[in-house]
Amino acid sequence: MRQTPAILHLDMDAFYAAVEQVAKPSLRGKPVIVGGVGGRGVVATASYEARKFGVRSAMSTAEARRRCPNAAFLIPRFAAYREVSDLVMGLLGQLSPLVEPLSLDEAFVDLAAGPYADGLDTARATALAVRLRADILAATGLTASVGLAPSKLVAKIASEAAKPDGLVVVPPDQVRATLDPLPVRALWGVGPATAEAMRKVGITTIADIAATDADELVRLFGQAHGRALHEHALGIDDRPVVAERDAKSVSVEDTFEVDLVDRTRITAELDRLAARCVERLRAAGRSGRTVVVKMRRYDFSTLTRSETLRGPTDDLAVVRETVHRLAAQVDFTGGIRLLGVGVASLADFAQQDLFGDDHEDAAGDAVGVADATETTDATEISTGPAGSAAGAAPRAVDAIEPDATSGAAPDAALAPGVDPAPESAAGDPADPEAGAYGRVPVFHPGRFGSTRWLPGQDVTHTEHGPGWVQGSGVGRVTVRFETPGSAPGRIRTYLVDDPDLTPSAALPLVRRTELDPKPEPEPQLALEPEPEPEPAPKPPAEPELGADPPPAPDSP
Repeated sequence: MRQTPAILHLDMDAFYAAVEQVAKPSLRGKPVIVGGVGGRGVVATASYEARKFGVRSAMSTAEARRRCPNAAFLIPRFAAYREVSDLVMGLLGQLSPLVEPLSLDEAFVDLAAGPYADGLDTARATALAVRLRADILAATGLTASVGLAPSKLVAKIASEAAKPDGLVVVPPDQVRATLDPLPVRALWGVGPATAEAMRKVGITTIADIAATDADELVRLFGQAHGRALHEHALGIDDRPVVAERDAKSVSVEDTFEVDLVDRTRITAELDRLAARCVERLRAAGRSGRTVVVKMRRYDFSTLTRSETLRGPTDDLAVVRETVHRLAAQVDFTGGIRLLGVGVASLADFAQQDLFGDDHEDAAGDAVGVADATETTDATEISTGPAGSAAGAAPRAVDAIEPDATSGAAPDAALAPGVDPAPESAAGDPADPEAGAYGRVPVFHPGRFGSTRWLPGQDVTHTEHGPGWVQGSGVGRVTVRFETPGSAPGRIRTYLVDDPDLTPSAALPLVRRTELDPKPEPEPQLALEPEPEPEPAPKPPAEPELGADPPPAPDSP
């Protein structure tokens, strides 16, 4: 174990929602929910104001609307989040070259590998963390929670204890005292199933795990898991901070507003997903040997099928053909609500098909890189009730997971057969079965117009400047014109096809001039206090009614 709390874990507070509150002044201090804006959507992040109503990440949007109907429901704006994330990661990089990002808003830093390593002790590490949080607030307007500890395990637990907007430091001699009273779920690697198994044998706290013989834990949970649990409960964690981590897979998945039952339609959707997956694979300069197909059925059971090829490939025709073979193994009776395609076992080169054609297929939007567990034939039953699926139509696999690793903006594909309906950031959609990122309508030109606007989307108007979409429907779009740092803006409504209204890029949260270093103020000399002016003489009081008048002054 290190002798100083040199491992820093940073976690931005309610990151997506906090970015929206800073970017949209009218939402500051109000409940904000980012994620799917329709009945089959899922909450990516909820602001702390929304959490007071019981809204949490991974909750269905329908349930979130029931609990907090007056919240602002906004689509994720990943380009804006990535820009803020890059700025925060840059500040972390000033502390050490060893920065291990876990997601857009979370990272480990090894302070002992940076320019402040000499003489690094608890006091100096604490001072660095205090300055880091202040720098992040000045640069972004956002708050961050930070944990400092001798290991990654304890640093992450410390940052959780610091939330929101706090700092917790755990010196080496306080590690056991910090861990012992915590419930077993606070320990890395203890999920619901492991916690329940521990409860059955009387283990409820981390101290109970530490007091249990390691061999008994191995008997209960296996060699690797059992040993790791025992070491972690004792505060032993020697894992280094790794600056770069290779992605294990490239994958994309969509959840559909209406369950798919037609095999032809399902095959077409799988082809589209395969094209998007290969597009991302090629953009990353990678190839893969294992093709994975994921399907979630109408009853929330999840089926995963995979096939390992003879060599790595980035050929769309090969991936598509493999996907077809895997899909043929699945019974679609009852309907499919989610489809996914992934490529795993990645390599930096592709095995060329010497006898195949050169396939140049057009692919859709790029999607993010996400870790995945590859299985040949797996069935998983989700625990959520019907209507609380973690997904929405359609979305990228890593673009909507709660505070997930960076992903691309969701696809704007259309759900056939869905009529237009109002969508609003204020939480009052006309149709509770709206799609993941607002209604996913098929607009009829000449009836409602052809432009689709989503709650939270950045726009600009030729006369009124930048703003964001507060809601849209029945041929109208409502825009609030405000920018980061401005006062809450005014609302105006336009036709959806108004030529003066166009989508725009997100504005920076803090103006660059505000980030420039300011000169230190000149010291001021202490001055003698100026004497207070003498009070002015009071005017003579008015005589009371009925009283004798005062005597006249003597004549000179």
